[in-house]
Amino acid sequence: ADIPEVTDGLQNRQTNGLPLFPMLFVSIACGAISGFHGTQSPLMARCITNERQGRWIFYGAMVVEGILALVWAAAAGSFFGGIDGLQAFAAEHQGENIAALVIDRISRTWLGKVGGILAIIGVIAAPITSGDTALRSARLIMADFMHWDQKSTWRRLLISLPLFAVVFGMTFVNFDVVWRYFAWTNQTLAAFTLWAATVYLYKAEHADGKTSNSPRNGYLISLIPALFMTMVSGSYILIAPEGLNLPVGWRWLGYAVAGCVTLALFIVFCFWAKEYASRKTVDERL
Repeated sequence: ADIPEVTDGLQNRQTNGLPLFPMLFVSIACGAISGFHGTQSPLMARCITNERQGRWIFYGAMVVEGILALVWAAAAGSFFGGIDGLQAFAAEHQGENIAALVIDRISRTWLGKVGGILAIIGVIAAPITSGDTALRSARLIMADFMHWDQKSTWRRLLISLPLFAVVFGMTFVNFDVVWRYFAWTNQTLAAFTLWAATVYLYKAEHADGKTSNSPRNGYLISLIPALFMTMVSGSYILIAPEGLNLPVGWRWLGYAVAGCVTLALFIVFCFWAKEYASRKTVDERL
């Protein structure tokens, strides 16, 4: 079956009165670029034996997740006949978990009982493992900056129990609201991570006072998306309903403020890079 969103072009540029930019780049988060995946570093650093394995683990996981997102988006578009059919289905089931209902309906209709059960188990496994790794990473991050050894059980519990309490409290909050803030913080964290990676790559390129074996201008691979995601995160929190919710006539101000912040960070980086490259000795670069 045709997928109208692909075959008919991108006609839907406004969703509930909200602009495509930056909403699209926050709504479609994990499969595109994810700060949440970056938080897994405390776990992965303890599991991998070589830094080069990070490409397969982090980048590979994001590519696979992006493919899965496209598969489900295509399936929903084809199954319901487009966005209108999907919205009609959602209207019929207001107050229910629409995502779960969509997955259940598609899986059982196309794959039968056995295939449907397997597909649903696969979908359920994703949030369960995400929650598990999120809590583990949070505990390890807190332990690292508090310099708390985690070999003893009671020290793990001292950090874990407050985290469990916070998570339990969040279960009483509207999930849609929690998800929106998570999506924004996810992309904001991605922006911070990209800036940190940019500094790291620039330092690696100029580690010995002259160009090292690192790719020339390799830091651009993270600098460009860092600028983009800074603009996305900044404008989103100013325009989105869960943020400052600027009126339609004032959205230009949100874009202007986010643009100025992005430009300011770029200028600061340029001055820092120039000053860092001028340092002559290794000691001066530390």
